[in-house]
Amino acid sequence: MKLLFVKMQAYGNDYVYMDAIHQTIEEPGQLARRISDRHFGVGADGLVLICSSQCCDFRMRIFNPDGTEAEMCGNALRSTAKFIYEQGLSSKEELIIETLGGHQHVKLTVEKGKVTNIHACIGKPEFSARRIPVDTEADTFINQPLEVADKVFMASSLSWGNPHTVLFTEDVEALDVAKYGPLVENMKCFPRRTNVTFAQVVDGSHIKIREWERGTGETIGCGTGCCSALVVAHTLGMCGRKAEVWQIGGTLYVEWDPQDQVHMIGPSHVVFRGEYDDEAE
Repeated sequence: MKLLFVKMQAYGNDYVYMDAIHQTIEEPGQLARRISDRHFGVGADGLVLICSSQCCDFRMRIFNPDGTEAEMCGNALRSTAKFIYEQGLSSKEELIIETLGGHQHVKLTVEKGKVTNIHACIGKPEFSARRIPVDTEADTFINQPLEVADKVFMASSLSWGNPHTVLFTEDVEALDVAKYGPLVENMKCFPRRTNVTFAQVVDGSHIKIREWERGTGETIGCGTGCCSALVVAHTLGMCGRKAEVWQIGGTLYVEWDPQDQVHMIGPSHVVFRGEYDDEAE
């Protein structure tokens, strides 16, 4: 079975995007594993399917490299909106996308028929320890000491449908993420495992992060990781409600508005388009 796909990157996350409305996608978890294991051509951080929705404009289903279905990814969400517009699935420049993490609002900047920037509102951050989840008797897990090997980080956990734990460090670029990332991800206090956002507050409007994505490893960028860093930093009085968040793949503009809605603004790029021959495997 041959499937048309577009590989896209939004400041860090490479995903393979497929129209699941006009072509039949069977066993998407298995397909995500095949795609991600190739590490060339189609190889990516996972698979995103664009599906019809009964309550929103479209539904986004996202699958991790290990084949499990994920709740939401901010970078994937922005690329999804660009894919929908440029594939001609919709001419709307404002979309509501259904995800496992909730209903996400996306606004496109279109110039000469091409999407040049994407503004995504990913909703309110969830701090409830029962929703993240994290093994604690407290209602939240904010600014708690977390002993990881030879270091003690001050850690905070929150969720956008997918859990993130933010740990602040003085020099994020020098940090051995490959050492500490998997240790935090698999700590017993995070029964569902957690994405790990290592963050450094440069000043009141600039943050640097590096992201360890559960089940994947270090990524060159993570939209929800950027938002998590800003939300936690502001909650702890370390920065304002707006910040430029640097990640290896590029800088995202993030805002936590007075209504508690979090916005991210940044572009998405088509890496290439192709045809995946499932029968050739």
